[in-house]
Amino acid sequence: MISKSQKERAYQELFTLFKVSKVLSSSLNVLENLKNALQILAEDLYLTRGTVTLLDPAVNELKIAVAYGLTEEQIRRGRYKIGEGIVGKVFESGQPMIVPNIGEEPMFLNKTGARVEKDKISFLCVSIKLGDEIFGVLSVDRIFDVNTDFAEDLRVLEILATLFAQIIKIYNLLYEEKKKREFFEKEVKKKYQFYNLVYSSEQMRQIIKICEKISSTKAPVLIQGESGTGKELIAKAIHFNSDRADKPFIAINCAAIPENLLEAELFGYEKGAFTGAFTSKPGKFELANGGTLFLDEIGDLPLSLQAKLLRVLQEHTFERLGGTKSIKVDFRLISATHKNLKELISQGKFREDLYFRINVVNIYIPPLRERKEDIVVLIEHFLNQLNQKYQKSVKISKEVLKIFLEYPWPGNVRELENTLESMVILSDDELITPEHLPEVFKSCQISQPKSDVQESSLQAINLKQQIEEEEKQRIISALKACKFNQTQAAKLLGMTRRQLNYRLHKYGII
Repeated sequence: MISKSQKERAYQELFTLFKVSKVLSSSLNVLENLKNALQILAEDLYLTRGTVTLLDPAVNELKIAVAYGLTEEQIRRGRYKIGEGIVGKVFESGQPMIVPNIGEEPMFLNKTGARVEKDKISFLCVSIKLGDEIFGVLSVDRIFDVNTDFAEDLRVLEILATLFAQIIKIYNLLYEEKKKREFFEKEVKKKYQFYNLVYSSEQMRQIIKICEKISSTKAPVLIQGESGTGKELIAKAIHFNSDRADKPFIAINCAAIPENLLEAELFGYEKGAFTGAFTSKPGKFELANGGTLFLDEIGDLPLSLQAKLLRVLQEHTFERLGGTKSIKVDFRLISATHKNLKELISQGKFREDLYFRINVVNIYIPPLRERKEDIVVLIEHFLNQLNQKYQKSVKISKEVLKIFLEYPWPGNVRELENTLESMVILSDDELITPEHLPEVFKSCQISQPKSDVQESSLQAINLKQQIEEEEKQRIISALKACKFNQTQAAKLLGMTRRQLNYRLHKYGII
């Protein structure tokens, strides 16, 4: 027969567990949640102190993470080696321990100094674990009473410790994902910094100058050029060098999506807007809010959508399909096309007012055949990447380089990269010769005289390497002379800090 007091205690325990589980899921601040849970535990079950001690893997030491009934100074003192004292032993073994009276237990270290009088204080300690993984230890103090049912207290603490372990596990997973995301975001930003773009020609140098000037503005940009010239690369470089770099870069290819689906992709839709719209979905305009929207192949945007896009750009508001609520957005628009938009305007296929709206800053990327100086540095860049990727050390012969300089590259940089990747994968030799080239290059196995650009590019290879090596050594010497103070070294070298930073990354000095 269960007594009235047992029923009351059981009810109190259940109510406490309910409150604790509720507070543990109240926010993503896990330490604050644990602290509030300890307070509930102390108030409902008449405990005088409570601590959550977690393993710090950096030093392989247990530290009090949160506590109830301890001062900040006492919390700082709560550090234990694995196996040290009761807390260390419980973590090491994973088994709970009960000390009915800490005044009679020599293993109780009282490292925090919180127990001035040790007599008549009971100490209960359980591991915070999930399966075989132990995260830390939950411990509580309560006033010693010969009638106390420690087994009942221990059962409640083990349930709570499991709840704590679950929330800590979730937090750790979220923290790891956050670290990974931050790492990849940092790598992406680094990849698209202006100093990491590969070029040698004066045309590309002027383009990068324009990009540097406009990156900090909100001005719409129209990038024109043949397919494969790197229009999206330039768009990303503008975004990741702007004050919107931490916000989304949302890209959509207007030519790749059917007209009846493109509107839904851009504007999003509400549940029930059309057959199959079982849930609401945000569109690209919403997703790009605060960041950059990249409309690739805008020349293929249907006329019906051009008018709607113009309104969004003018009003900065729109409605989802099937919706009535106006949504305010703030994004920077970068558009790209390989088509001649002025011709499309004259043919009535592109709105002139939209053209003027998107063409505040115009960037034209010339095809690779018009900037052959870039071919040499691009080959070097791609071969370095591909050799690392496929664990090879493939190089190209001078004869192949001559052919590449003569070839018109209708697919531009993308074709060059794909050609090199194919040859690196298929080649059994370390040196690629004309015999390894695909059939399309046979007509360029030069019977005609070399062009001036080709001749100068070939002559420039060794000279370029020599100049770069000399420049690298000058920079290293200047850094040493200035005790690696980059600002002073830049002044000594007669260049800006930005120019020095570009060369430090280019030559792998830092």
